[in-house]
Amino acid sequence: MPYSRAAQARANTDEFVRISRKVRTVPSPADTPPAGPAGPVRSLVPARIDRMPWSGFHTKMIAALGIAWILDGLEITVASSVVAILTRSDTLNLSSGDAGLIATVYLIGQVVGALVFGRLADRFGRRGLFLLTFAVYLFGSGLTALTLGQGLWWDAFLYLTRFIAGTGIGGEYAAINSAIQEMMPARFRGRVDLLVNGTYWAGAIIGTLAELYLLSHFSASLAWRLGFLLGPVLGFSVLFVRRNLPESPRWLIMNGRHKEAEEAIAHIEQAASRTGRRLQPVDASQAITIAKSPHSGYTTLLKVLFKDYPQRAVLASTLMITQSFLYNAIFFTYTLVLNKFYGVPDDRAPLYLIAFAVGNLLGPILLGPLFDTLGRRRMIAGTYLFSGCALAFTAMLFRADVLTAATQTTAWCVIFFFASAGASSGYLTAGEIFPLEVRGQAIALFFAIGQAAGAGAPYLYGWLIGDGSDRGRLFIGYLIGATVMVIGGLVEAVIGIDAERKPLESVARPLSVVKNTTDRTPPGGEPGPGPAPA
Repeated sequence: MPYSRAAQARANTDEFVRISRKVRTVPSPADTPPAGPAGPVRSLVPARIDRMPWSGFHTKMIAALGIAWILDGLEITVASSVVAILTRSDTLNLSSGDAGLIATVYLIGQVVGALVFGRLADRFGRRGLFLLTFAVYLFGSGLTALTLGQGLWWDAFLYLTRFIAGTGIGGEYAAINSAIQEMMPARFRGRVDLLVNGTYWAGAIIGTLAELYLLSHFSASLAWRLGFLLGPVLGFSVLFVRRNLPESPRWLIMNGRHKEAEEAIAHIEQAASRTGRRLQPVDASQAITIAKSPHSGYTTLLKVLFKDYPQRAVLASTLMITQSFLYNAIFFTYTLVLNKFYGVPDDRAPLYLIAFAVGNLLGPILLGPLFDTLGRRRMIAGTYLFSGCALAFTAMLFRADVLTAATQTTAWCVIFFFASAGASSGYLTAGEIFPLEVRGQAIALFFAIGQAAGAGAPYLYGWLIGDGSDRGRLFIGYLIGATVMVIGGLVEAVIGIDAERKPLESVARPLSVVKNTTDRTPPGGEPGPGPAPA
């Protein structure tokens, strides 16, 4: 007689308890020994996560956490769309420089938010931070729409609200990437992380279409406010879904909260049992020994980067710097190129931007699974090298003046179909190749490094574009962007980490894991074979 779902779930739980007792792991919430004075404990929690089948829990997690990048793309697009409107006397009467400063302040807020909240995500957990950072974003973006007048004080209020919204989204990068990498089964980790990061471009599409509609149906003084309210309205409903997500079980066990880790993993296993597939037992050899370690700050991170993993630090920083430079250079001057060199009117340029965004969105979705099958090194190096070489070829066509607005956009769509997947993999790499205790801070630091390195690219390329009379200057700029991406691809090909389908603990041993004779991941060294995911 077949099991009912409830009976199946109880049977799975009993089986895990029996296995845990055999290897002296943390058996159940009631029997959990404390960390610290009681000594190290053994746990199968990471292995239990990695052998999970896909379930409704994972789908819900993508929907609840992926909204952050949709909102980021929406915010950037809306802010870019209303720059000219905010300079009008019937709106905020800003100068062109003051209007452009809105995006700059938002990006600065992202960097500050990533560094501050990245540290807090490692200290207080992933769940608490992705709730807090999301609330900060909703608050800041909602306040932006309440900029009611003109003058110095209202200008300061506007910039403050954009800074607050930016800090919230910046904090999301660290907390969410950490949560996804730690709670997704190893065989799905790459494609899911790329998918979530790639949804930024879904937000760009939504923002573009929404602004076109709002500007054609409402007065300018109302349309820009409604644009900044889109994010809070869309995001508020998702906040309640996030509240039902558990804390990362991996983070819990590494911080001595074994009882809560068991409760969290039981929640995920219960969702998996509803798929009708029987959860396979976990081999006792996959247990890890954990001793609670002191909380790690940026001082610990710097030690990890410069002493234990200097080569990986070079890898992560190179990937983040190169993709940030290219995207900031091309995306923020995209419509300017269409206008100056191809004569596309201002009111039609956003339509070309939609096509560009579609190419960027499809890249991580369609290529993402290959990062888990063909592998990280091949796919990251391949996407970087292809996009760099293709950009150089397109630059020559641009200089020869044989492209039209449509063919230029088509070429960019193909280039960034690959570049988008490579760029998203930068966040994946920055998280999974460093220990759990500093993962959030590592993502935040390399995000900040990338943003800082790419901050000057829009200004540089804007200067190269000029009045659109000299294609040779922009040709040089495109060759610089192509070279930057080729460098990123070559670095990945030489020192990339083959992390596909491997448990995080075998890619980078957590600082709180007690080394023993079966541990094959020495600090600063390449990971050994380690236990493979079921």
